[in-house]
Amino acid sequence: MKKDDQYLVGYSRPPVQHQFKPGQSGNPSGRPKGTRGFISDLRDELAEVVSIAEGDGTVEVTKQRAIIKTLVVQAVAGDARAIATIIGSCARVFEEEEEEGDDQQAPEDSVIMQEILKRPPKRGKRAPAKTKPRPEELS
Repeated sequence: MKKDDQYLVGYSRPPVQHQFKPGQSGNPSGRPKGTRGFISDLRDELAEVVSIAEGDGTVEVTKQRAIIKTLVVQAVAGDARAIATIIGSCARVFEEEEEEGDDQQAPEDSVIMQEILKRPPKRGKRAPAKTKPRPEELS
C-alpha cells in the first residue's frame, strides 16, 4: 500500500464509504431554509399597529407600545408584578446603554490614558506559565 492510499479510521474519521457526499446534508429532514425564527416572528408581531382607547378617542400605536402602556398603568395602580417587570426591564436597558456609552471617555480620563501610554514599557521577566504535566512526562 502507498502512504496516500492508507486512511486511518477512528474518532471523527469515519470510513470513506460512510462520509457525507458533497452537497449531501447530515440532517435531511432538518429545518428548511428560509424558515423564520422566534425572534423575527416576535419582532414583526410587536411592530404591528393596533388601535387603543386613550382619553376620549382612539390612538394607533404598535403592539409593543400598547403592552408598555398597559404595564405602566398596572404598575401605577400598585400591581407588584408589573412594578417588578418594569424595574427589571429598565435595569437591563439602562445597563446596555451604559455599556454602549463606555467608549466615550471623560476628558480627564483621556489625559490619564495619554500619560500611561507615554511611559516606557517594563522590562521585567514574566513568570513561566503554569501548565499541567503531560502523561509522557510523568513516566
